[in-house]
Amino acid sequence: MPNHLAFEKSPYLLQHKDNPVDWYPWGDEAFARARAEARPIFLSVGYSTCHWCHVMEHESFEDAQVAALLNRDFVPIKVDREERPDVDRIYMTFVQATTGSGGWPMSVWLTPNLKPFYGGTYFPPRSRGGRPGLVDVLADIARVWREDRDQVRQSADGLAGRLANLAQPGPCGEVPGPGVLASGVAELAAVFDRRHGGFGDAPKFPRPSELLFLLREHARTGNEQARDMALQTLQAMAFGGMRDHIGGGFHRYSVDAEWRVPHFEKMLYDQAQLVLAYLEASQVTGERSYRDVAEDTIRYVLRDMTGPDGGFYSAEDADSVPPEDALTPGAPKSEGAFYAWTSDEIAALVGDDADLVRRRFGIEPGGNAPFDPHGEFGSKNLLYVARSVPSLAEQFGLDARVVAERLVQARRVMFDARSSRPRPHLDDKVLAAWNGLMIAALARASRVCWSVEYLHAARRAAGFLRSRLWKRESRVLSRRYRAGDVAIDGYADDYAYVIWGALELFTADGDPGWLEWAIDLQRRQDELFWDADAGGWFSTTGTDRSVLVRLKDDYDGAEPAASSIGVMNLQMLAHLTGDRAWHERIESTLGAFADRMTRMGRSVPMMLAALCAHHAGQQQIVLIGPRGDAELGGLASVAAARYTPFAVHLIVEPGAHQAALAALVPALAGLSMRDGVPTAYVCRDFACLGPVTTPEDLRAAI
Repeated sequence: MPNHLAFEKSPYLLQHKDNPVDWYPWGDEAFARARAEARPIFLSVGYSTCHWCHVMEHESFEDAQVAALLNRDFVPIKVDREERPDVDRIYMTFVQATTGSGGWPMSVWLTPNLKPFYGGTYFPPRSRGGRPGLVDVLADIARVWREDRDQVRQSADGLAGRLANLAQPGPCGEVPGPGVLASGVAELAAVFDRRHGGFGDAPKFPRPSELLFLLREHARTGNEQARDMALQTLQAMAFGGMRDHIGGGFHRYSVDAEWRVPHFEKMLYDQAQLVLAYLEASQVTGERSYRDVAEDTIRYVLRDMTGPDGGFYSAEDADSVPPEDALTPGAPKSEGAFYAWTSDEIAALVGDDADLVRRRFGIEPGGNAPFDPHGEFGSKNLLYVARSVPSLAEQFGLDARVVAERLVQARRVMFDARSSRPRPHLDDKVLAAWNGLMIAALARASRVCWSVEYLHAARRAAGFLRSRLWKRESRVLSRRYRAGDVAIDGYADDYAYVIWGALELFTADGDPGWLEWAIDLQRRQDELFWDADAGGWFSTTGTDRSVLVRLKDDYDGAEPAASSIGVMNLQMLAHLTGDRAWHERIESTLGAFADRMTRMGRSVPMMLAALCAHHAGQQQIVLIGPRGDAELGGLASVAAARYTPFAVHLIVEPGAHQAALAALVPALAGLSMRDGVPTAYVCRDFACLGPVTTPEDLRAAI
C-alpha cells in the first residue's frame, strides 16, 4: 500500500510513495504523531534527480528490516529540498556544523519538537568500510531515546541554541571600498587551477557567480588576470565532459580535476547561469565560440526542459536504463548510461567519418573513462573535446570548414540515435526561482544574439509565472507549479530571481508592464523578508513555526544568495525610478555583508559583483526609434556586442510607448530622436553625452 506521500505532487516524494517505510510529508500530521507517541523523527531530505538519493532508497528504504525499524521506533518524514529549501537549509547547517560536511541525501534525527540531535548524509544499510550502517544507527538511536531521553533533549536544546546563534546578524559595517574587490580576485587566484581551469581540486563545480564577478572586475579595472581566469574556466568546461556535446547543456559537476567525467544530472539553474556567463565572455572577447556554447545550451532547455505552457522544468536525472537493457523489464538504472558510447557504435552510425569523430571526442576502443570507481562505463566512452577543428583539418588533410560540417552532421546522427535510448527521469515541477534565472538568461540572449525566438520564450515563461504563480490580489508569489497544482509561498530567492528575470525582460523588449511587475514584486519582497535592523533579506518570512530559525543566506553557491541578487535588482530599480529608499537598502546590505566580503570574499562572489557595480557607477544606453527600423537595429547591434555590465539598456519608441515608460522612468521624458532618425544616448546617472545616430559614433561613445 502507498504511504502518506501518495497524494503529494513533488516528483521526489512520489518516488518514495511505495516504499515499505511509512513516510509522511513535512507537516502537522507527522509532527502531531511524533508528539502524541513521544517518538523521535527521522528526517530524510533529497531531490528527485539525486543519484545517491536513489542509491539510499534502493539499498535502505526498500529494505524490509530498515523499514521495520523506522516504522516501529520513529516517525519518518521525507522532504524535497527543492520545494522546501527553508527546511533543508536549517538541518543542512546543523549537519555541516556537527560533521564538517554535507550533501544529499541528508539524514537527520529530531526530537518531536523538531530540534536536531544527530545527523549525516548517506548511510549504507549495514556497516561497511568504516561507515556506520543505517540499521545499526537506527537501533542505537532508538535505544538511547528509550534509556536516556532527557539527555537527548538537553543535547538537542543546546544544538538548537547554537543554530539560533548562527542566525544572529553580525555587526553592520560601512560599504567596503574597492580594495575588497582586488582581494576577492586574489583569493580566487590563490586556488585557481592554472593547468585545467576552475578553482580548487576535484570535484569541480560550476559556480557562475565567481566568473561573473571576475568579468565585471575586469570591466571595471582592466584586470587581465581576472578576465583570464574566467575565460580559461569557461573554455575548460565547454571542452570537457561536463558539457553534453551531443544534446547541449551542462551536467551538474565534474568528479575529476580535468573536467573529463561528469556527475550526469542536469539542473535548470546551472543552464541559466552558464548561459549568462558564456554570453558575457562572448562580449568580452568578441569570439563567437562562447556565444555558440550559450546558444547550444539554450536549444537544450527549449527542447527538453520546457513545458507546454512555457514554464521551465527543474532537472534531468543522472541515471537511466542502459540502452542494451532497454527491453529488459525492471532493468536497473546506471549513472551516465544515456550519454556513453562504444567505439563500435560510432563506427556503425557515422561510417566513413568514424575516425574523425573518435579523434574529436577522445573515443577509445576500450573506453576512455579515467575515473570509473564502480566499473559502470567499462568499454564505453564519455565525450570531451580531445582535438580542435584546425588540428583535425591538418591531421586529415581537409579544409577546416569541411571538418566542422562533417562533425555537425555526425552530431545530428548521434543525437537521433541517442534519442531512441531510455531517457533519464525528468523532474517536471516548475520552480519560480529557477524560472526567474532562465528568463533572465533568455532575455539577455535575445539582446546579445538579436533573437526573436529567445525573447518569445522569455515572455512565455514570464507570462506563465505572472498568471499562474503570482496572486495579484494577495500579492503572494508561489514557489512551485506541477500538474496544475500551485503550492508553497515563495521564499526570498523566488522573489529576487523572478525580479531579475522581469528586469532583464524589460530591457529586452521595453514593455513597461515587466518593470511594473518587478517594482511590485520588489516591494513585496521588502515587506516580507527585509531585515530592517541589520540589512539584507531573510530567506523566509518567519511565520512558519515548523522552521526553527529564520536564516539569512550569506553564501553564493550553486545558486546565488537572495541578498546578492536583491542588491543587483535594486541597483537597476533605484537607478530607473530614483527611489531613495532603495538606494539606502543597497548601502545597508553591502554594509551588512562587509565583514564577509572582507574576510571570505570567495564565499559571496555575487555580492562582490554587486559591490563592483556600486563602485563602477551605473550607466544607461538608451536607443530611441521605431522598433523594426533598420537603423535602430544597427545601433542595437553595436550596443549588444559590447560588454557593458554596469549599463542599463533601453529601447524607447517615440509616442505612447515613451510616455508610458516616462511615467515609471522620468528621465526618459526629455530624450528624443535627432533629425527624425533613430538616436542613441550614452549616459551616467541620466546625464548624457551628445546624441549619436550612427553605429560608429555609438561604438566610440560606449
